[in-house]
Amino acid sequence: MKIGIPKEIKNNENRVGMTPAGVAELVKHGHAVYVQHTAGENSGFPDQHYIEAGAEILPAIEDVYGIADMIVKVKEPIEPEYPLVRKGQVVFTYFHFACDRELTEAMMKSGGVCIAYETVQLADGSLPLLIPMSEVAGRMATINGAYYLQKTKGGKGKLICGVPGVRPAKVLVLGGGIVGQAAARVAAGMGADVVIADISLPQLRKLSVEMPPNVNTIYSSRHNIKRELHDVDIVVGSVLIPGDKAPHLITRDMLRLMEPGTVLVDVAIDQGGCFETSHPTTHSDPVYTVDGIVHYAVANIPGAVPYTSTMALTNATLRYVVALADKGWQKACEEDEALARGLNIVDGKIVFKAVADVFGL
Repeated sequence: MKIGIPKEIKNNENRVGMTPAGVAELVKHGHAVYVQHTAGENSGFPDQHYIEAGAEILPAIEDVYGIADMIVKVKEPIEPEYPLVRKGQVVFTYFHFACDRELTEAMMKSGGVCIAYETVQLADGSLPLLIPMSEVAGRMATINGAYYLQKTKGGKGKLICGVPGVRPAKVLVLGGGIVGQAAARVAAGMGADVVIADISLPQLRKLSVEMPPNVNTIYSSRHNIKRELHDVDIVVGSVLIPGDKAPHLITRDMLRLMEPGTVLVDVAIDQGGCFETSHPTTHSDPVYTVDGIVHYAVANIPGAVPYTSTMALTNATLRYVVALADKGWQKACEEDEALARGLNIVDGKIVFKAVADVFGL
């Protein structure tokens, strides 16, 4: 199979779809890999590393899409890429269709086979291709929240860990999944008072045993969340419904319950966001303020640490990329139920129910 690795063109997206080590594995399996010139440069992987791994370097993104049977990338195609996807071409990436009708319709029109990292799901309900980026995003959520808590950045002017004689900041984490756990552990490690809210009692029991002593758990209800907001300093939104839009757990009217300078970090923004007042931001313009509350809603948080993120992503995706290349997408999905759940659009039709339901299709 011919596999293409294009350069990401989304704002400040520095990751790349595959490391040279991943390319070498595909070449070992007899596949041809085409990498766009400088695609891996911002992740710390120069063209020469890909050449040594057996890839061919192509000058332009059009060349990569034009030759490849399968495109492997990080973020969803954006408007300049829409016409490059052709009928029958496999595109394997994060799509997050549920919050982007324009993208959904463009990929339906393309006739391509869209396999979304975020909906590949194992029998136990875990999301193996979302986990590594969730781990990065959760850690970064707390780090960024602490940064924007500074008065010079619009925050309350609090140090997240406090100092002797001065209380640390309070961090509320909405969602006890991979992102939430990562955010809570970093916040706890930095010395904050941490509260995790979740609707799963078994998960809350597990977290209450496994988390550090400065992490407490509460059942996630509107009433309980509102009670926590009057003295919270950072809120991390990390609720995920696979393939579907995230629920709004903090509404516009709830902002008035918080003190000015409180920081909201919406990690769920790829899926529409779990704060009603959220809208996607970029690394070059990451925050905005609504009613005195700072909102950080960067849609590709792991893109800020591309070396770590690309390594972690390739570690997770490579086995699936190899299966798709070795067997073709149909046989690979027939033999692997988890990979089959990644199918979102095939030949102009939505084949993932949550996405179809969002758009009434």
